[in-house]
This record gives sequence, C-alpha cells and structure tokens, in this order.
Amino acid sequence: MAENQNLLQMSQGKDGLGKIEIAPEVIEVIAGIAASEVEGVSQMRGSFATGVVERLGKKNHGKGVKVELAEEGIIIDVYCIMKFGVSIPTVAQKIQDNIRQALLNMTALDADEVNVHIVGVQFENQTLEAEIEEEM
Repeated sequence: MAENQNLLQMSQGKDGLGKIEIAPEVIEVIAGIAASEVEGVSQMRGSFATGVVERLGKKNHGKGVKVELAEEGIIIDVYCIMKFGVSIPTVAQKIQDNIRQALLNMTALDADEVNVHIVGVQFENQTLEAEIEEEM
C-alpha cells in the first residue's frame, strides 16, 4: 500500500459519504494551468521527456511544477520562464496568488508554500526564431 502514502486524503466528517483522495499529480496540473494563465509568464520549464511528449502532440499541464506533501502541509514549487520586460516580483506574486486561489476553489485545500523559481527570460526575437524553425 505504498501508493496510498502519496495521496492527500480529505475527511468529510460524520455525515460524509466516503473519503476523498487527491493525487499530487492533480495539484500539479491545477498549479501548472494557474501559473501559465498569468500575464508575463512565457512558459513553464519541463524536462527533456516532457518536451518530446509535447512534440508528439500531448500537452503536459503539470510541467514545471513540483508538489510535496509534507507534515507541514502542501509545498508547491513552480519553475517558469518570464517574458522580457515584465516586473518579476509582481508576476511572481500574481503566480502565487493565482495558484492559491485555483487550488482553494477546485480542491478546498490551502497550500502552505508556493515557491516561484524563475529559471529564464524569454526575449521576443527568440520566439520568432523558434516559430521560423518549426515552419521549416
């Protein structure tokens, strides 16, 4: 039963119909979508494997997000690339707020930590070069 240790269980009280279990992957997807919706985020960082999978046509909404279920609570680490010219502290704060709100609305869970890691800056001419390479 090692796989049950990775699930987050929610109690329903006396009148509940049963237990609710939420996998960390669900939280990753929610956080990934919420972070990518913020204006100023160019893209989320993923591994080489997620890049290959996306080229094959499957979108990975949880890429660039790591969720840890610790005794202190839910810790979310987000790795993203910002657009050039944005205020990084302002966008990072919006990412944290958007993730907290989306998680609260969709799962009724509150994250104890939402850590935003800026791993790069995307320049406009880089996106144009990438689009030209894809067309060839």
